[in-house]
Parts: sequence; structure tokens; C-alpha cells
Amino acid sequence: MKRIVYSLLALLMLLPAAVSCGAKVKHYKIEVVKEYPHDENAYTQGLFFHGGNFYESTGQYGESTFRQVDLATGKALRKLDFSKKYFVEGSVMLDGELFILTWESKMAFVYDAATLDYKSSYSYPREGWGLTTDGKQLIASDGTARLYFMDKQFRVQRSVTVRLDGRAMTYLNELEYIDGKIWANVYMSDIILIINPSDGKVEATVDCTGLLPKSLRDARTDVLNGIAMDPATGRIFLTGKNWKRLYEVKLKER
Repeated sequence: MKRIVYSLLALLMLLPAAVSCGAKVKHYKIEVVKEYPHDENAYTQGLFFHGGNFYESTGQYGESTFRQVDLATGKALRKLDFSKKYFVEGSVMLDGELFILTWESKMAFVYDAATLDYKSSYSYPREGWGLTTDGKQLIASDGTARLYFMDKQFRVQRSVTVRLDGRAMTYLNELEYIDGKIWANVYMSDIILIINPSDGKVEATVDCTGLLPKSLRDARTDVLNGIAMDPATGRIFLTGKNWKRLYEVKLKER
């Protein structure tokens, strides 16, 4: 998304509401386990592991890429360049194919996951934001409170509205599927929602306030956005747009 300032007043009102009314929503903070370099020029839109490799899609017109990243150094090992035309958003691999969304262009792309060779493109009827998979289907956000469950031709099979204590949660952005739940960044906030994919109910919130210290921020530093789980180890990683660090984290219940 562009750097548009959205009001988070509704979100700030929702979090205490879930506690005060006795809802069974868990609330977590994070503990940093380890930190890694992250390319500060990467406007992170999608983040995931696949086959033991680490991948990232980055946005902004004139800067958009998809890249395989060396975890230890933060440097790109392989890269697809979309900078001439597209603003790239979420990305994920499923059944040997790489799927990539664009923001406003109403286009989605498919590549060979192993070679990164182009395979096909599709018309996409919504804004592209986040993208993940449960291993069977694609799951996408579009900046609203909706999540879309799609086949590999981007055809919607069903959708759910994400609600916290009964209230719709908008600005759902980057997504990751972890242990049967959908994790979603809430754009322009330090909050991650953990969502039941069957009904859209928020089962937990993760407060990431202060994850990137002020000493590592500058004029280009943007918001938290980027969730990845390494299925081989269960480790969870977070970063943000133009952040200088990638963090391995674990949850601590508040």
C-alpha cells in the first residue's frame, strides 16, 4: 500500500473491548529470539519460507521485486524485477508454482517455483494486498475486513469477514498461515491478528510495539509488515517496510 495515514482509533477501541466483555481472545506480546539483517530498501509486502528457502516480495512503483533472500545476510540471491510497471504485493508458493499479486493493476502472476520462469497471468478483480496458503488453496486480503479463499486460477471459492469481538477489522494486509490459523498484519499498526479461517473470528492479538528500536529508524522506515514461519523449525519471523532488521520472535501471553 502507499504510505497513506489511516486512523487507528477503531482498532485501539476494539482491543480493550475484547477484554472488558469477557471474550476468549488471547493477547500476546513478543520476545525477540534473534535478529538478522534486512535490506532497508525492501518495502516488504510478502514474506515466506518454502522448501528451506526464504522469499520476499517488495512494493512501490519503480522498486517492486520478488526475491530469494539469504537469511544470514539479507541479500537477494535471485530476483524478479517488476519495477518498470507494477506495484507488487503478496506472494506465496503452492504445488510447484509461485503466485504474485499486484496492488492496483488488477493483475496476478504465476511463475515456476523452482526456476522463477514466467508461466501465466490472470485478471484480478480486487486490489492485491496479502497472500498466503493453507497448502490447498490461496488466501488473500484486499485491505478490507474480508479474506478470500481462492483456487490456483484466483477464482474465489468462499470468503469470510474478520471480526474481533464481533466488530469487523479492516486494513488486513500481509498474511501467513501458521498452525491452522491465519496471521494478518493490520496496516499502519503494530498489531497482528490471529484468525480462525473457518469463520473469520479473531482468536488472538499480537502486540509488536517497539519491535524495531528508534536507533534503527530513519526517514524511510515504514510500518510493521511481514510475517513468515519456517515450517521445518516452527520459527516465526517478523519485519517491516524498509526496516533494517528481520526478527525471529516468540509469543508471550499477556
